[in-house]
Amino acid sequence: MFLQRRQQLFAAMSDNSVAIFCAAEEQTRSRDTEFPFRQDSDFYYFSGFNEPSAMLLLIKHAGETRTVLFNRRKDKLAEIWQGRRLGQEQAVSNLAIDKAHAIEELGEHLHLELDGLDKVYLAQGRYPAYDQQIFAAIECLRNGLRQGFKAPKQIEDWRPIVDEMRLIKSAEEVTLMRKAGEISAAGHVRAMRSCKVGMWEYQLEAEIHHEFLMAGSRAPAYGTIVGAGDNACILHYTENESVMQDGDLVLIDAGAEYQMYAGDITRTFPVNGKFSPEQAKLYKVVLDAQLAALDMLKPGVSIYQVNQEVLNIMVRGLVELGIMQGDVAKLIEEETYKEYYMHGLGHWIGLDVHDVGDYWDVKRSRPLAEGMAITIEPGLYIPVDAEVPAAYQGVGIRIEDDVVITSTGCDILTSDVPKSIAEIEALMATS
Repeated sequence: MFLQRRQQLFAAMSDNSVAIFCAAEEQTRSRDTEFPFRQDSDFYYFSGFNEPSAMLLLIKHAGETRTVLFNRRKDKLAEIWQGRRLGQEQAVSNLAIDKAHAIEELGEHLHLELDGLDKVYLAQGRYPAYDQQIFAAIECLRNGLRQGFKAPKQIEDWRPIVDEMRLIKSAEEVTLMRKAGEISAAGHVRAMRSCKVGMWEYQLEAEIHHEFLMAGSRAPAYGTIVGAGDNACILHYTENESVMQDGDLVLIDAGAEYQMYAGDITRTFPVNGKFSPEQAKLYKVVLDAQLAALDMLKPGVSIYQVNQEVLNIMVRGLVELGIMQGDVAKLIEEETYKEYYMHGLGHWIGLDVHDVGDYWDVKRSRPLAEGMAITIEPGLYIPVDAEVPAAYQGVGIRIEDDVVITSTGCDILTSDVPKSIAEIEALMATS
């Protein structure tokens, strides 16, 4: 898989050029402790290598291609304290690369690998410390004309090329994303079964994370959101510090990361296991919109077009429930609905939960194509102080699934967790 990606990038690169990818660095959590390491997605996409302090060079010169890795050298004492290192010899065999240098010797070897090339593809600014070392190597070549050195004259951003590659998922990627979706769904099912009046939001979070870990996901793909009552109206609420009250809905936005690929699911359900009549009415508006959106997805249709249908359904529903007043078309045209639906319909998903890829414009008018992976997540959030019927105040509802576009429609990767009112209530009744 990684070899195929390298070959695809080589085909897009100019001759006599190099594409440089840098590994993520370990991040300090506090004093002398670090956050769990998570590899840079682009570096991993081409290397499959999961250590910090590394640099990958994909070189295309005189019609030939080669792959060079700089990585940490073997160090017995460091490995006793901090974990195993692959080293140079094993890197060549395990990662199917042509050459490996110690990253500690980057200053000695990097300029020699760049000598004679015309162009450097670089995501300048992402890792400034590495940028400085790359520019130092180029400057060394510029100052070495008498030694026969030739420095690259052009620097180009590789992100437009790589982002387009990552936008279309391979069959292997879809398999991993499906697994991430299945684990994520299992976490949400466990949450529905475990939920009880009087629990703390963080206790429900713990149930979800337990399910993720037991299924082979070492970490959530992002900060888990468990928002009960009007906490659900905070889109990125991650404090998860409140007691869940009888009569509240709880919104859970949680996804597992599996072998670097993200799941991303949102479900909203009653803490006591039973929707009130008003909660059910508002929930049905969001669910009808999401189901209609999923039904529209296919190649050639844009997220913008789908969102227009979602807006029609949700604004009409809000008017019917007395939450909004006026003509549906005018309310949409004037964007009055943004008081209650202020985010987009969805986003690309893959190695990153908000994955790379050009939407073309703020409206997201790019036509979908087979292999694109997106979330579909309409939501309605009624502030606690909104001038609406009291039963709807402080209610937030979002329903989200992950899909891959197929030749004829879409494949829902997260369908294992229920979302109809009847299914949710039946599942919670068995807990």
